[in-house]
Amino acid sequence: MDKQLKARATVICHRGDRILLVRKPEAKWNLPGGKIETDEGPGDAALRELGEETGLIADVIEFLALHRFDRRAHHVFRMAVPESLAARPQNEIAACGWFSPEDFHRLAMKRPCLELLRLYCSQPARAS
Repeated sequence: MDKQLKARATVICHRGDRILLVRKPEAKWNLPGGKIETDEGPGDAALRELGEETGLIADVIEFLALHRFDRRAHHVFRMAVPESLAARPQNEIAACGWFSPEDFHRLAMKRPCLELLRLYCSQPARAS
């Protein structure tokens, strides 16, 4: 992978038609995920970041694709989350919530998040 590209693991968590989004303090909404550490695979990074940001623990997630946005390579994964598991903000995350595609138009979202939602979920409106 190009050394200029920063590798990131991103997880699309769904519960029916609702998607889990997270937000740091004073920041836009985003999909859970983060930097892939040295000597860490994208899947392991996705599972680690998901746990660190939301408290959700999983053993298996489905790899969807690799997407490039600006100087970041997003390794995108998908996971179904049962009703029995609760996502709660952890560490640097101030809020997390489940949103339907109809909610997307009213949320300020990061551009890569919006693009991934367009690709893998019902068409959201443009970001604020």
